[in-house]
Amino acid sequence: MSPSRSRNQTELSDEDYGPSRTQQRREALATLTLARQLVELPPSRLAKLQLPDDVRDEVATTRRITAHIAHKRQLAYLAKIMRRHGDEAFDSVRAELGENRDRQRQEKAAMHRLEALREQLLGEDEGALSALITEHPGLDRQHLRSLIRQARSERDTNKPPRAYREIFQLLKELTADGDGDSVPDEAM
Repeated sequence: MSPSRSRNQTELSDEDYGPSRTQQRREALATLTLARQLVELPPSRLAKLQLPDDVRDEVATTRRITAHIAHKRQLAYLAKIMRRHGDEAFDSVRAELGENRDRQRQEKAAMHRLEALREQLLGEDEGALSALITEHPGLDRQHLRSLIRQARSERDTNKPPRAYREIFQLLKELTADGDGDSVPDEAM
């Protein structure tokens, strides 16, 4: 025994100690985050994931609880059940949710591009309109110009933005036909 060690300490290698307490806490918090994501998923997406039966039942139970503290407690219990299964049981779930986040980011970026294009069309600059017409020669120019006039009028008179939404739908259809970007419908 070295003189710097006390008598109560034994000669153990770092491997014998296992993961540090900080590492254990990080893993527990990651599991809690995954549990929260599972509870927030729509039921149709959750049904497609490969989850153990007890975890699936506990997710359903957690969804039914609406009181804040009780929901938080139930979420912690769900994470505890998930930790019992180990990380291997949820690798495919994490991969699916990671791919979904990438797809959501791409959809959100496409939606923002369409919104920016719509705002350019509604601005007083005719360059955006002529560029869009040049890019899509089959576009009904008269209908688009009419929608732009209506949207400007609606904006100035504080009317409901019907034409504003129609412009977005028209742009969404054009880009869906052109490059296949998918944009969610609720982006209006």
